[in-house]
Parts: sequence; structure tokens; C-alpha cells
Amino acid sequence: MYKVKEVATMAGVSVRTLHHYDHIGLLSPGNVNEKGYRLYGEREVARLQQILFFKEMDFSLPKIKQILDDPEFDEEEALQHHREILWKKKARLERLIQSVDQTLETVRGGTLMEDEKRFKPFDMSEIEEHQKKYEKEVEERWGDTEAYKESKRKTNNYTDEDWKRIQEESNRIDRELVKLMGRDPSDEEVQRLIGEKRQHITDNFYECKGEIFRGLADMYVNDPRFTKNIDKWKEGYAEFLKKAIHTYCDRLG
Repeated sequence: MYKVKEVATMAGVSVRTLHHYDHIGLLSPGNVNEKGYRLYGEREVARLQQILFFKEMDFSLPKIKQILDDPEFDEEEALQHHREILWKKKARLERLIQSVDQTLETVRGGTLMEDEKRFKPFDMSEIEEHQKKYEKEVEERWGDTEAYKESKRKTNNYTDEDWKRIQEESNRIDRELVKLMGRDPSDEEVQRLIGEKRQHITDNFYECKGEIFRGLADMYVNDPRFTKNIDKWKEGYAEFLKKAIHTYCDRLG
């Protein structure tokens, strides 16, 4: 686990920036120890890396939060997009360097540079096209579902404080469930927390009906990318969640 200053130094950001991310619910510490130190674990460090990747691509903080908080966020897919856009940026920087060299030749009395070539390297259209494509993917994939539409209506009105509260509540439920992984998924305390997890989705995003909840549980283990992300809490957590959610849904009838 890392303290705030250690994470700031490692990531090359300020402590004030990390406090701001916590304030708006973008990145909160995983734990606070008995001395009151705010601690960041592997899960939080990985999320910070994603935040910095998205910032490098000029995404706004609210947009980054929306992407990372989406239940269907796919880390591997996101990294592929990051790589593609960064290569485009690299090519653009190389064109800018070439343009500077050509301009220097013109200034020094060499070959006259065409006016059109002066501005072509500044073109951001190709990079912006890739950014827009990424932003639309979630909506294109899930936009026709009622759950997505309801979630969008609710989240459009959320303030920074709302997002912070929602993230903290979600983390609390997961932390408590992880502590109970040694118990049977049908354990009453486990089932109570699973009920809280379902209600949390309903209260803040969309009505999480039994069939939707069961479908989410199946996705947690059927798609290895989601399993990897969820198991950052603890190895085997995705499988434990699936069993516990199935038990909960069976009791719903």
C-alpha cells in the first residue's frame, strides 16, 4: 500500500491533484489506516494509470470518470485504444519536428516553404476522430437498452459530490464482501451485502431486476477481462460474487 505522497511522486502528479481526484470521486484511497493515512493499493494505482492515459488524450475529468465507472469498462480494450491514439500523436509530433526543420531552412535562406505545409502538421482531425470513436463505443454497444437510457438520465444530473458518494459506497460494499469470502455464498451476511450491491445499482444507475443482476454475475466470470478487473480486489472475488448473486436471485424467485 502507498501513502498519498508516495503515489504522487511515483506518478509525477501533485498531492493536491490526488486530493482533487478523491474529492470528485474519480480516484479514492482504498483504505485509511489507524493513523489516518490514506492508502492506495494496486487497484487504485491501476486506475490512476488509466486516468493519466485518458488525460494524455485530452479527455476531460468528467468524461474519464464516466468511462472508468461504466460497469462494462474493459481495461485491455482501453489500452489498445490508448496505444492507437498515442501512435497517432507520435506521428503528429514527428511531422511538427519536420515542419520546424523546414521552417528553419526557410528562415536561413534555404528552400522556400509552401504556405500549406506550414500548417498541415498542426492538423488534429485524425486524433480527434479516434477520440470520438472511443467515446461513442459504450453508447453504441448499450444505448438501445432501457437500463442504459435510465442510467444516462440519472448520471447526467450528478454533481461531483454525488459521484464521490456513489464511489465510496460501492467500494465499501466490495470491501465488506471481500472480507467474507471465506464464508459460504449463501451466508446471511453475504446475502445482505449482495442485496445492498443490487440496491446500490438501482438507486444510482438503473433498476437492477433479478435477470439483469444474474446476467451481470455471469459476465463477471464468463469474460476473462471482467474477471481480471474484479479480481483486483482479491483473487477469486468474481467467482464468489457470481455464486452469491445467483443464490440471491434464486431466493427472489
